[in-house]
Amino acid sequence: VAVTGGGSGVGIASLINKTCDIADASRKMDSKEIKIANQRGVFPEEFVIAYDGIALIVNNNNPINKITIKDLHNIFTGKITNWKGIGGIDKGIITLSRDVSSGTYMYFKNKVIHLGKNDSKEEFYPQTLLLSSNQEIVEEVANDEGAIGYVGMGYISSRTKALKVAKNNIFYPPTIQSVALNKYPISRPLQMYTNGKPKGIVKLFIDFVYSSPGQKVIEETGFVPLKLDGAKPD
Repeated sequence: VAVTGGGSGVGIASLINKTCDIADASRKMDSKEIKIANQRGVFPEEFVIAYDGIALIVNNNNPINKITIKDLHNIFTGKITNWKGIGGIDKGIITLSRDVSSGTYMYFKNKVIHLGKNDSKEEFYPQTLLLSSNQEIVEEVANDEGAIGYVGMGYISSRTKALKVAKNNIFYPPTIQSVALNKYPISRPLQMYTNGKPKGIVKLFIDFVYSSPGQKVIEETGFVPLKLDGAKPD
């Protein structure tokens, strides 16, 4: 088994170009991608295999512990550029983002930059540093007291601090339980795509992902299995 990273866009492009058996994606394929795939004889089959909460992480020395979607919007669009703007210390904010090939980038842009408005034209603050992986964002935040970035919750560690995020005026942490109960406001499904109905070893792998041992691996790596104590996100 060979695994290559690069973001959801890379995985989807590889499926379209027939250079992979399974494409992992943290966003759904769009209609344009499906049309191009079909033109090339590829017929994507979608499998939702888990859920993920997007964690907002800051340096461990940052006194801020919780934040609202509106404050995140103002920070990542450059309307607030100093931590004192949301009650923190007098220090410039360094915004970190995944790069444009990332499904996490696309989801965060829709949820936070556009605030869910399809007609929004707002963009990330031009000074935002675009990084190619979750781990790069973790490293930058761990070493810069002014930094804030977003990562999949599987990348939460003691090296940085994950903020609680408000939903209906209640602040929730990015935990497996809060995502499974549909309380954490920045969460989304995770998909695998195959070319048509999976067969052979590809089917065996997909079947394993859906099995109890496979779902256990998902939980152990910090993501949310499809069912947890009978709860499932909407």
